[in-house]
Amino acid sequence: TDIPSLPNNDKVDFVVAEIVGSIATEEGAYASIKDARRFVKDPNVSSSWIPCAIQTYAAPASYTLHNLFGPPEFDWSKLSGEPVRFNCRDMGLQLLADPQLVEDIDFANIMSQPTTKTKGSQSRSSGQLSFTISGDRMRENEDKFYTEYIKNRLPKGEAQEQAPMTAHSCSGIALWPRLLLDDTYIVNSRMYPSGGHQRSHWQTVLPITSDRPIQNIQDGDKIVVQFDLELEEAVAKPSRYKIEGDVIFQ
Repeated sequence: TDIPSLPNNDKVDFVVAEIVGSIATEEGAYASIKDARRFVKDPNVSSSWIPCAIQTYAAPASYTLHNLFGPPEFDWSKLSGEPVRFNCRDMGLQLLADPQLVEDIDFANIMSQPTTKTKGSQSRSSGQLSFTISGDRMRENEDKFYTEYIKNRLPKGEAQEQAPMTAHSCSGIALWPRLLLDDTYIVNSRMYPSGGHQRSHWQTVLPITSDRPIQNIQDGDKIVVQFDLELEEAVAKPSRYKIEGDVIFQ
């Protein structure tokens, strides 16, 4: 905010903030909370913030429509890096591996986040995660995809063909937020820790990796992902997220 101070230079006891995106920091939470500290009596105490921390979880995922539609009829590259956004109960998106933590922003300690280093007007955070593909998940996903295809009126024979192919494919890395209101109350946008579907205000986002899904994913394969996050210090500037990965077939 461009407000220099509160009336009479007062300080508030706590701050309630609903600036959490489907990627937790995408709506400017990092810069906004850093700026808001100057209005808070004790910004270094967790009870001064609601929520007191935000997180982003990620996992490789399979997506029905990415398997059904491809070039030249449908050009996924026209998304230009913009992720597909899903209702968190959309069964057309299923996870291939156990979720892992990508972002963990503690508002009381935001000035000294250990994984963050300053670069000009940005703060950068990077890291590599290795996901192991779960055969159990793929078997469960195949049944869910078949049901989803039939529900959307795909002919039975085509659904029987598409479901196992979709279950053994990777369309990208799904991401979703988790909010810690305090030590007791937590808001999960997907089931924790499994990443299963549930009702949520927040969407799950999926950056599509390529025009066609990576096929023939098998139990025990690994997907190694490099996350590079550039979080702007200026509230009005958007943060940037870069995800690169490799599939290591066993």
